[in-house]
Amino acid sequence: MSTPLPWGDTQKPWAFGQVKHLGSVTLGKMLQAKDTGQDVLAPYMRAANVQPDGVLSLDDVKKMWFSPGELNSLSLRQGDVVVVEGGQGGFGRAAYVGEDLDGWGFQNSINRIRSSADSDGRFLAYYLIALRATGFIRRYCNIVSMPHLTAEKLAAIPLPLPSGLEQCAIADHLDRETMEIDSLIAAQERFVRRLHERRDGLVEHHILRGVDPLHVGTQSPVPFLPVGRNYEVVLGKMLDAGKEVRPTDKMLPYVRAANIQDSGLALEDVREMPYSPSEIRRLDLRAGDVLVVEGGSVGTSVVLGEDMPGWSFQKTVNRARPTGQVDPRFLAYTLRIYRDRGIISVLGNKSTIAHFTAEKLRALRIPSPPLADQRQIADHLDRETAKINKLIAETRRHMGLAKERRIALVTAAVTGQIDIMKGA
Repeated sequence: MSTPLPWGDTQKPWAFGQVKHLGSVTLGKMLQAKDTGQDVLAPYMRAANVQPDGVLSLDDVKKMWFSPGELNSLSLRQGDVVVVEGGQGGFGRAAYVGEDLDGWGFQNSINRIRSSADSDGRFLAYYLIALRATGFIRRYCNIVSMPHLTAEKLAAIPLPLPSGLEQCAIADHLDRETMEIDSLIAAQERFVRRLHERRDGLVEHHILRGVDPLHVGTQSPVPFLPVGRNYEVVLGKMLDAGKEVRPTDKMLPYVRAANIQDSGLALEDVREMPYSPSEIRRLDLRAGDVLVVEGGSVGTSVVLGEDMPGWSFQKTVNRARPTGQVDPRFLAYTLRIYRDRGIISVLGNKSTIAHFTAEKLRALRIPSPPLADQRQIADHLDRETAKINKLIAETRRHMGLAKERRIALVTAAVTGQIDIMKGA
């Protein structure tokens, strides 16, 4: 029998039906901030708790008010499947509830599927994970603006209907196989973290030379000078959305905070806005400029290796242009260490720093050895960090392949492309 699924036929003699044939679907409760008199303050499941690949993360728990009746009807127990209802990044994520969550409820960002007596919630969770990975859920939701996998849509999703015994066998097989793959991925993630620590330690050793930037003494081997001593720091232009474009303005692509990453300048997603002739002259981009994130991931920076004619930058970015005898790479390496150690926050505002303004960047004191030393250190760090970055990229590639294998395995098992019962 053919199915309306992206991968075609199911294993014979499987039939097909809809999610509602394996369990009942219930949407959670809208947030309630106040007690109405006889309510209970209880923890609740929300979208952030349901992570990719079926991971249920309950470290960050929030509470709201439920009536006793609501807690009874919106309970979470072993065998349930929770599915994210809305949001661009997470709708359709699914996870199996492996134990009773006594006293919990769930919010209206979550749909709960309570499996029927003759079905296995693990099979259903694996199936929904596979569906989302194929892009089926995104197409199925017919997205216009904000996507929602409503309870009605979730209940109507088509799926194969193996027997309860087969569902259990498939889920057992996938539990074993995915555990091995997940262990491999976890080991690779630990290796990547160690590589990051090794790279950061290398940079810190050569840039700071054992000196604490928060307590620079007279015995420091190098002076600590404000960035503004050797760099002209300029903040980019505020977005002109909705403003009338003047005849003399020119539409230019611009660099914004999202384009500045530790790995370099990422320009896959580029936007444009109008710039006046004077703005074009004042906010140009040249080789050697250091672009520094002003808000968000403050201190993240990139050094331009070449001129960028016809480009400019937005207000979320500061441009630091060398005016003295300095190597801009040395500044970028220093900013990364300051950011990762939280030094920018402390030196910039004595508490927390929401925006790394041009004024704060100018005033930031950094180690300032002679130009020849800066070049020698930057050259060494370029070579050594390139080796580490290559290892990180290769490890991430293997992690990606392992995740692809995981999804392929899950998809093949839950759609009957491999016969789990054959070897049982």
